[in-house]
Amino acid sequence: MNIDPIRIRVADLVAGYEDKGEIGVVGYGGKLDIRPAYQREFVYKDRQRDAVIDTVMRGYPLNVMYWARRADGSFEVLDGQQRTLSLCKYFNREFAFDMRYFQNLQDDERAKFLDYELSIYVCDGSASEKLGWFRTINIAGEKLTDQELRNAVYAGPWTMDAKRYFSRVNCPAKNVGGDYVSGAFDRQEVLETAIRWLCGGEPEGYMAMHQHDASAAPLWLHFQNVISWVRTVFPHYRAKMKGLDWGRLFREYGTDAYDPAALEKRVAELWKDDEVQKQSGIFEFLLSGEAPHKRKLLNLRTFSESQKETAYAKQGGNCARCGKHFEIGEMQGDHIVPWHMGGKTEPANLQMLCARCNQEKGGALL
Repeated sequence: MNIDPIRIRVADLVAGYEDKGEIGVVGYGGKLDIRPAYQREFVYKDRQRDAVIDTVMRGYPLNVMYWARRADGSFEVLDGQQRTLSLCKYFNREFAFDMRYFQNLQDDERAKFLDYELSIYVCDGSASEKLGWFRTINIAGEKLTDQELRNAVYAGPWTMDAKRYFSRVNCPAKNVGGDYVSGAFDRQEVLETAIRWLCGGEPEGYMAMHQHDASAAPLWLHFQNVISWVRTVFPHYRAKMKGLDWGRLFREYGTDAYDPAALEKRVAELWKDDEVQKQSGIFEFLLSGEAPHKRKLLNLRTFSESQKETAYAKQGGNCARCGKHFEIGEMQGDHIVPWHMGGKTEPANLQMLCARCNQEKGGALL
């Protein structure tokens, strides 16, 4: 890969700036593709954006930016998109810095901004070389997420279409399932979740297989199916439902038959149960048919060490089931009446059993 340093004025960079939405963003007299297919949306916070303008207005050095030269002589931004957009958006009067928009500056201040020279490295190489380099470049001030890197490596029509559904601030996926997924839409985190829901594993393999597909409709349809299933099975929304791995639950339980009304009644009961310490685990526990081995999802209350020491002393160090003597470290606190039969985690319901008796008792009750 060949790399040539050039210097251009901000005035040249912002010339012909146009944000065409889904189609893309251009500058430098229409010769610079500011947001190629693999690039992320504008994610700078106000503080970061203002720091770029402050740097230029003070005449301080701004970190070098990287462009790639295309076969037709135009360019695309490899690194520096966020800084480039900050400059263009300020020039385009889209935000104010230090309580003044660009048009509010004095003539000498506008000239200082427009005459500022930017350091650019222009790179020539194959598509794979450029994308590989993009993956290793340290994006100043904002580290790429894993999915943003994947979008770069597997850039293509599928990625562009998938971003249309999942990667905008007010994208269709947010309207459909925003209450059920965690992560930032504009940082591609929800897109990563959607892919994992569909393929059940790492996104790389799926993206590599579908990189050149014209449409990401199967991904979008699967996402809608998962959300529709959740809304049907658990019609009463609770905030603890946000961020659960609904894609995995759909794969494991999506073909089972459920009574939503009965499930809601049970959810309400468990929600008020003081023994349940992890309410977000209630949903998978109920989907499993309240399988005993899934009780761990509820993080049920356990007896404190002081409670177990008191019970141990009261029993004289003997197991309440087999009667043999054990050291306290060889014994376990056991609910006399198990939780699923209404037992509470309180001293009156505590007995100390040896490990073997506790295991045998548990097995007998399952």
